[in-house]
Amino acid sequence: MTPIIFHIDVNSAFLSWTAAEQLKKGAKQDIRTIPAIIGGDQKSRRGVVLAKSIPAKKYGIRTGEPVANAFRKCPNLVMEPPDHKMYRERSRLLMEYLKSFTRDIQQVSVDECYMDFTQIAWKYPSAVEAALIMKDGVKKKFGFTVNIGISSNKLLAKMASDFEKPDKVHTLFPEEIREKMWPLPIGELFMAGKSSVETFKKLEIYTIGDLAQADPDLICLHMKSHGKKLWEFANGIDNSTVHSVQAEAKGVGNSTTLAEDAVTAEEAKKVLRTLAKSVAGRLKKSDQKAYMVSTEIRYYDFQDISHQKQLTKPTDEENVLYETACQLFDEAWSGEPIRLLGIRTAKLVDSSEPVQLSIFDIELPKPPDEKHKKLNKAMDEIRTKYGKDAVVKASLMKKSTEKKARRYYDKKEL
Repeated sequence: MTPIIFHIDVNSAFLSWTAAEQLKKGAKQDIRTIPAIIGGDQKSRRGVVLAKSIPAKKYGIRTGEPVANAFRKCPNLVMEPPDHKMYRERSRLLMEYLKSFTRDIQQVSVDECYMDFTQIAWKYPSAVEAALIMKDGVKKKFGFTVNIGISSNKLLAKMASDFEKPDKVHTLFPEEIREKMWPLPIGELFMAGKSSVETFKKLEIYTIGDLAQADPDLICLHMKSHGKKLWEFANGIDNSTVHSVQAEAKGVGNSTTLAEDAVTAEEAKKVLRTLAKSVAGRLKKSDQKAYMVSTEIRYYDFQDISHQKQLTKPTDEENVLYETACQLFDEAWSGEPIRLLGIRTAKLVDSSEPVQLSIFDIELPKPPDEKHKKLNKAMDEIRTKYGKDAVVKASLMKKSTEKKARRYYDKKEL
């Protein structure tokens, strides 16, 4: 059976949710119809643009740019502050509504999700008609709009939902790629950031079609594994599946918002080392090991991407988590400045559970020998007694001035 995947994305979520809330409370003007943004402080005009209206977009205002720049482009711009508590509630209500159709939903951010429509397709005359029912239901029930993209895999569904907005349903099946996707500028391709686009221009690749028909070996030579992934995306290749909430095992993870954007792999991997240490400590404390490791990246423009790997045997070792996270980072990073990094583990088992070894164990990062196991255990005991910073690896130590200049704010989650 050919899969049918929906990608459902709220149109300018923060601004739409703010507008709907204002109208609900009796506002006379819908900020979606005027040049408006959701951003920082109105008086100081600090912060960045988190969301923009379609009229604001016509002034060249972009999500992620400084608020001050947006006001230079449009002096009469209306700005509203973000209300993240309200956004989370709106997101929850939206997901509850979509789950009334099917529970096979993977929420990937506060305002978007994938839906595996395959098993319920028989209930509707067509996937497009079902999507229209969902789209119109959201508008009627909540007062905001969504775009829905439909295809046979997640990538193409995501690309389809980014076509003409707002309040639209689009399809992008493999047979439609040449007509609908290949003529688009290369920057429209999912995960093709600014640095990737600049590299492609040097290779005289300007459209998605140019990339799709290029030699993949040449692309890999210039852009390594990320280039190969983009080449696959340009050809509509994506083997990832929809991971519904009820199918996901509880996990242990930690993420960090950086005080300053990381622009090099070296900077990012120092943060990943700290995160791996934290996650490993929490796994040990709960007497659990993880079969799944994922690395999360949020770019300077608030675009999120994650990459995961299934291990051949479970682990709670810092070095294994770190090396796996670095491998995933190298595969996923587009070269764009990084705002947030995270490591998440899933598919947890009790530490005492026996593990069957296999010939594929050599694919794992090398586990510590007995000497290092004893050393790690001793350090864990010292940290437990005297605090997590009682023992610090020399490679992680920083000068006092650097400590003051850069701080990381952890967001720990189970």
